[in-house]
Amino acid sequence: MTTHLIFLTGGSRGMGLAMARQLLHPDHQLICLARNRNDALAQAAAAAGAPLEQWQVDLGAPAQAAAQLSDWLKKQPSGQYQKATLINNAGVMPPIAPLSSLTSEELSPALRVGFEAPMLLTAAFLGATERWPAERKVLNISSGLGRRAMASQAAYCAAKAGMDHFTRCVALEEALKPRGAKLCSLAPGVIDTDMQIQLRNADPAAFPDLQRFADLKSHDQLDSPEQAAAKVLAWLQREDFGTEPVADVRQA
Repeated sequence: MTTHLIFLTGGSRGMGLAMARQLLHPDHQLICLARNRNDALAQAAAAAGAPLEQWQVDLGAPAQAAAQLSDWLKKQPSGQYQKATLINNAGVMPPIAPLSSLTSEELSPALRVGFEAPMLLTAAFLGATERWPAERKVLNISSGLGRRAMASQAAYCAAKAGMDHFTRCVALEEALKPRGAKLCSLAPGVIDTDMQIQLRNADPAAFPDLQRFADLKSHDQLDSPEQAAAKVLAWLQREDFGTEPVADVRQA
């Protein structure tokens, strides 16, 4: 019998895939929401005897994804799971350039995937499980860039800052309820992913902070996706999870 229901966005690559692999367990019902399926993850789940579903959804159309999640949850018996967790991990970085040079088509995906989707999915998850007796948590994967302004990163920084602040607001709301959920918007540190490659390959004329990111790589200061995933999931298991609704794994 599965005792822990876990939704994870962006679980098909990068740190999201590393988290998905580490979450595979016979007692976990893992549901990954991403644009693409990951066949290797499916094979790993089968080998581990771990329940896994991979929903192919476009988080750039977040209302549809939230409706699918809500509809699925409402069909589940309220006492089926001891724990229920939503991990909003997916994010999109638009072209690294000043806001004035970017188009709406370039900016919109970053805001929809990075901010609107987590907010709508959180609303759907909390609303559909409000009467469940299960322990409920929402873990939003934020970034230090949500707390530090950076040129040529306006959309990404704004999406993460918005994620931090809506987490603060919803944590206050849930604290007023008898069985309210615990929420945390967590910065996972600096990770060696495709996003870091994108930052290091940016146009130096458009991105004044390029050298900082090049130095992180050259000085071996980046966590692997697997290392970062382990730190994030360890935070999720902390007894004081949600006490601080905005946190950083480097505070541990």
